[in-house]
Amino acid sequence: MKRKPKPNALTRRERQIMDVLYRLERASVGEVLAQLDGRPNYSTVRAQLRVLEEKGHVRHEEDGLRYMYFPRVPREVARRSALQHLVETFFDGSTEKAVAALLGGEVSRISSEELDRLASLITKSQKES
Repeated sequence: MKRKPKPNALTRRERQIMDVLYRLERASVGEVLAQLDGRPNYSTVRAQLRVLEEKGHVRHEEDGLRYMYFPRVPREVARRSALQHLVETFFDGSTEKAVAALLGGEVSRISSEELDRLASLITKSQKES
C-alpha cells in the first residue's frame, strides 16, 4: 500500500530548489533555473516555488519586475526536521539504529578525529540529559 506524502514533505525537485536557495541565500526564478539539472522550464520552476511558498518553506519579495525567493526556515532547522523524518521513517524512530546504519561498514571511512568529535557529542548529550 502506497503511503500518502505529508503535506509539507518535499519532492526531489523541491529539495533541489531548496538546496539552491540555501546556497544562494536569495534567488530569482531564472537564477534557480540556471542551477537545476535536467533543465525544467521556467514556468515549472515558478510553480514549484509557489508551492514551496504555500508549504511555508519559501517567501518572496518583489525586486522591480521580478520576485526574489528566500528560505523561510534556517538550514539547520530544516536539517533537523529532515533527519527526524528520516529516523522516524526508516529506523522506527531509533537514533541508535540510524547511527548504527551510518557506522555499519563505513567505519573505515570515518577518521579518528571525526570519531573523537562524535564521542564528545555523545558525552555532551549525556551530561545534558
